[in-house]
Amino acid sequence: MTTKIILFITLFAYGMIVSQSFMYILSLKQVQLNLDAKPYTELRKLTDTSMRANFKYVVYLALLSSLALVIVNFKSPGSLTFITSAIAFVALAIDVAIMMKGNLPINDVINSWSADTIPSDWASYRTRWLQVFQYRQIASITGFISLLAGAVFGK
Repeated sequence: MTTKIILFITLFAYGMIVSQSFMYILSLKQVQLNLDAKPYTELRKLTDTSMRANFKYVVYLALLSSLALVIVNFKSPGSLTFITSAIAFVALAIDVAIMMKGNLPINDVINSWSADTIPSDWASYRTRWLQVFQYRQIASITGFISLLAGAVFGK
């Protein structure tokens, strides 16, 4: 029963993380590509402020519950549940590392701009942010699919 509870919590938290990836695929990337400099900068700043205040708790919960899932299934290292939970944890760790090293530093630069100091190459920051985020999407979607596979097909 403990494994099922941890799996439920992990799926819930991981689902919140991967939903960001799916929303960018479905809409948010195109929305941001269609914005001019000032609206884009304002959107990024507001999004970053909100995400830094709230999203970190989801990330912490997902990392902790994902690690707990790996630990409780460690007794059966060849089981599908262990393998898929380990893949999900590693993918989540990669997602977080890319966020910390890639997206957050770009956000810091964008956050330093005012409406009057947006650089002429602002679109290159947007392009770079979206490119980095694509790697995060690959990691988070891979991890979530692995987690789902373990939940559905594991024992």
